[in-house]
Amino acid sequence: MPEQRRYIRTSMSVRIMVRHSEIGEHVFTMRDLSDGGIFVLVDNEPFPGIGSEVEVQVQGLPVPAPVRRMRVVREASDGYGLAFMDTQTEQGEGH
Repeated sequence: MPEQRRYIRTSMSVRIMVRHSEIGEHVFTMRDLSDGGIFVLVDNEPFPGIGSEVEVQVQGLPVPAPVRRMRVVREASDGYGLAFMDTQTEQGEGH
């Protein structure tokens, strides 16, 4: 199958909080990051389905990280792909 990724991914292991009405707030590990989104490792924990909107916040920083709105766009055997929703171009502020 040909590669369909639009953005270069950077591997990193970071703890993130995911908030959604189905699961409340739950902490997961982010596997990688790109300009378009992140991949979240999920074992057997519940996670919102494809198309769900979630709020995500990096944990463990010396100051609170911003909360980002994201959409679940892909499910894999080891986790979920999330796409950023609150980018400048989506808000009509980009060029």
